Amino acid sequence: MEFFRIRRDIPFMRHALIFNIISFLTFAAAVFFLVTRGLHLSVEFTGGTVMQVSYSQAAEIEPIRQRVAALGFSDVQVQSFGTARDVMIRLPAQRGVSSAQQSEQVLQALRATHPDVQLQRTEFVGPSVGEELAIDGLLALAMVVVGIMIYLAIRFEWKFAVAAILANLHDVIIILGFFAFFQWEFSLAVLAAVLAVLGYSVNESVVIFDRIREAFRRYRKMTTEEVIDHAITSTISRTIITHGSTQLMVLSMLLFGGATLYYFALALTIGILFGIYSSVFVAAAIAMWLGVKREDLVKAPVRKDGDPNDPNAGATV
Repeated sequence: MEFFRIRRDIPFMRHALIFNIISFLTFAAAVFFLVTRGLHLSVEFTGGTVMQVSYSQAAEIEPIRQRVAALGFSDVQVQSFGTARDVMIRLPAQRGVSSAQQSEQVLQALRATHPDVQLQRTEFVGPSVGEELAIDGLLALAMVVVGIMIYLAIRFEWKFAVAAILANLHDVIIILGFFAFFQWEFSLAVLAAVLAVLGYSVNESVVIFDRIREAFRRYRKMTTEEVIDHAITSTISRTIITHGSTQLMVLSMLLFGGATLYYFALALTIGILFGIYSSVFVAAAIAMWLGVKREDLVKAPVRKDGDPNDPNAGATV
C-alpha cells in the first residue's frame, strides 16, 4: 500500500556527508554527556526498598506518588501491581535509614488518608543486585548487536552488517545521551525500550538494504549512489505509513500512559525518530563509503561446460 509515489529519485547520497557530520557531532555530544554526567539510574540498578501495599478499593496512583514524594524521597516509582487495588512502591536507599524505617514512614503517610491500607510485603534490593542487573543488561545489548551483525552478514553482505550496526549504535548512544543530559531516570523499562529500538531500527535498515539489492538486479546501468537513492525514494511511502502509525501509538503512551510508562515511551519516541534518520542517512551512506557494489549482492550465474551461451565454451589452452 502506498499513499503516494515519487516519480523522480531524491538525491539523498549527494548530501550524505553533511548529514553524517551532523550525526557525528550529535553522537560526540551524547558520548560527552554520558562520560561527564552519567546516567541517573533507578532503584533497580542502585538498590533500595520495594513495598507492596493493598487498598480495599481501586488505588489512585498519582495521589499516592505525591504523598510519598512529600516525605522527601526522590525518584519514587509507584505503579499498579497485579490488581487495581495492589500498588508497588520503590524507594531509593537513604544513608542512615533502614529499609524497615522507610517502609514504616511511607505506610504511616498513606494511612493518614486511607486507614485501611495494608502492607503486603517489603524487600530490600541491595547494590550488588543492581550491579548484576546492569551487567545483565549490557550483556543483553551486546548479544542483540552481535546477533544483528550475523543476521545481516548472512542475508546481505558484511558491509551492510557493519553499516547497520554503526547506525543502530548511533541511535542507542543518542538515546542514552538524552537521558544523561536531562538526567531522566534510567530504569529497566528504559533499557527494554533501548533494546526494542535496536530491533526496530534494524528492520528499517533491512527494508532499505533489500530494496538496494533489488535495484542492483533490475537497473544495471545505475551507479551505486543512484541505486541507493532509488531504494530510499521508493520506500518513503512505506516508511511514513509504518513509522507514523508506530509513533502515534508511542505518543499516546507518552501523553496518556502516566508516570509509569513515561520514560519508556520517551526512549521509544527518541529512538524511532533517530532510527528513521540513521537508516537513511547513516546506514546507507556508510554502506556506500565501504564500497558496496553490484557484485557483492548479485552473483553471476555459473556456466556449465559446453554452454552455448558461454563465449569461452569449447576453447582450448
